[in-house]
Amino acid sequence: VQLQASGGGLVQAGGSLRLSCAASGGIFRIQDMDWYRQAPEKQRELVASISTGGRTNYADSVKGRSTISRDNAKATLYLQMNDLKPGDTAVYYCHTNYFRRDFWGPGTLVTVSS
Repeated sequence: VQLQASGGGLVQAGGSLRLSCAASGGIFRIQDMDWYRQAPEKQRELVASISTGGRTNYADSVKGRSTISRDNAKATLYLQMNDLKPGDTAVYYCHTNYFRRDFWGPGTLVTVSS
């Protein structure tokens, strides 16, 4: 499974970004998918998850400001982030566990300026 995240960039506080993660090499529609992030000198943390059936979960820090979604036909995962805060600055990674193996994309950097 290959995952390629994109959509990161520099944005002012209060702005929005939509991250995308293109998946290949697996059967996307049967994969639960996640977004993680890692800020400088901090541990990687789970941001949002979406199951194969579309059930979603969010970290408290992004709940109400972010929406995870998926397009199975395009094998693509999304994360819409609104009202961004400097604390959202991090490298964002898409992740899946496929047949008991963890797969990570290379990450996309989101920088939120105050």
